[in-house]
Amino acid sequence: MNEEDIYKTIRESSPEVLFKDRKSKFFGYAFPICSEDDVKPIIESLRKKHHTANHVCYAWQLGEKTHSYRANDDGEPNNSAGMPIHGQIQSFDVTNVLIAVVRIFGGTKLGVGGLIQAYRATAQMALENAVIIEKTIESHFQLHFDYPEMDKVMRSIKQKGITIVSQQMELKCSLLISVRESEAAQTKQLFEEMQHVAIKTKG
Repeated sequence: MNEEDIYKTIRESSPEVLFKDRKSKFFGYAFPICSEDDVKPIIESLRKKHHTANHVCYAWQLGEKTHSYRANDDGEPNNSAGMPIHGQIQSFDVTNVLIAVVRIFGGTKLGVGGLIQAYRATAQMALENAVIIEKTIESHFQLHFDYPEMDKVMRSIKQKGITIVSQQMELKCSLLISVRESEAAQTKQLFEEMQHVAIKTKG
């Protein structure tokens, strides 16, 4: 098994967790996300849910091989909230994930050290409560061939356990297939060697 085309993410949104420190309440959440566009609606829904909250701090990470991330302190002292949350994303080695921590102030200031500890602990609890799964990085190819080639193509797909994402079967046939990234080169070669079958990589 090739470890390089495996990444970890969370299966679904985690149950709410609660961390308390000197009457301040920190509610923690973990969400699976597909793009940066997913972040804003989730944060807005948390602001509505906790309308008395002083801060909704968060961090997200996206990407399977190369990662992009953002950390947001939402008015807390610089790097006292978003970065400790992101540190837990790194610690759990997950991606395509958003961790949000909602703080309701309890009247006692915690200081920067206390805040870092509280946001880190809440993010850790949220991830501990999430179901972490492994996924494989997939490569996609488009196959084009005439109907007479159908049996030959389908036999190879079945033998190799290749996933068909979508298909158009008419006089001219088109298949979108998906394979593990580690098997991409040999799959491409397999179909390139077939006469009357065109294969091209899809982004």
